Amino acid sequence: MVRVIQPERLDHLPADDPMAIGSRRDLRRVNAWMGHVGLWRKMVARSDLPHPARVLELGAGDGTLLLRLAQRWPQGRTSVAAVLLDRQPVVSDETVQRFKALNWSIQIEASDALEWLRQPGPRWDLIVTNLFLHHFEREPLCHLLRQVALRTDAFVALEPRRSSLALIGSRLLGFIGCNGVTRHDARVSVHAGFSGQEISACWPSAEGWHLEEGPRGLFSHGFSATRNRAPS
Repeated sequence: MVRVIQPERLDHLPADDPMAIGSRRDLRRVNAWMGHVGLWRKMVARSDLPHPARVLELGAGDGTLLLRLAQRWPQGRTSVAAVLLDRQPVVSDETVQRFKALNWSIQIEASDALEWLRQPGPRWDLIVTNLFLHHFEREPLCHLLRQVALRTDAFVALEPRRSSLALIGSRLLGFIGCNGVTRHDARVSVHAGFSGQEISACWPSAEGWHLEEGPRGLFSHGFSATRNRAPS
């Protein structure tokens, strides 16, 4: 399948549109169905990071996926400071409070990821993203990943897998109650998804990094980059 990027309907709906609200609810169900929290957790664990204390999520949406990861985070350790970045953040006060109960402090940023990462700012122990990179054509994706590599020691991404099986899966979402926006966007996202080593090819340099990329679960494609640590 040739990679084709088309507009997704959710990106162009007002945050309070009933179809957008329903689609975000659908996405929580789809992420659970695809096992993305567990896959994220395994990928973070494989990065062998010493308990990240500063975390950034790109394309965070309502923040609930990162919250579910936080709920599986080792408890009783150093508090975590996290930034949830999205052009149209829809993080509820309830979600923020649930983070706080886990000793996570939350900062919500409404901005374009490329523009935000170009600005001077802190480094992050870990940057994560879910179903976000497939929105970018190759050149802006490579630019985004260059900025990410400058700002972190570890990066973990889960994306749609561009495959016939994933396309079949996207056409079955109506059976779990997903609305028309979600069903349309699922098909579009599969065509814009990744296969092989396409994300690795956009990473600025493999030198000094450990890269892993490939299928994750039935329908997902994963990529991780971990900076090599100097021997102690």
